[in-house]
Amino acid sequence: MGLFDKAKDLAAQHSDKISQGIEKAGDLIDQKTGGKYADQVDRAQDFARDRVDDLGGRDGADPAGTHPTEPHPPAAPDGPPPTS
Repeated sequence: MGLFDKAKDLAAQHSDKISQGIEKAGDLIDQKTGGKYADQVDRAQDFARDRVDDLGGRDGADPAGTHPTEPHPPAAPDGPPPTS
């Protein structure tokens, strides 16, 4: 069993705790920044949870109801579009 397989197993076994940690980290960032980056933090939290779900083989299922399972539309880029 390789390192990646071990990570997948651990993610599957502890996905609820990992999700709680992601939530707490995002809340701390929101608190420290006064919510200035709340949208970006929320997107990062969703991305991190989705990666944990992928590792754990949960296929987007969220029995704890901690985050939506529907994919989010792509975020609008910050600033002007690049010029060619």
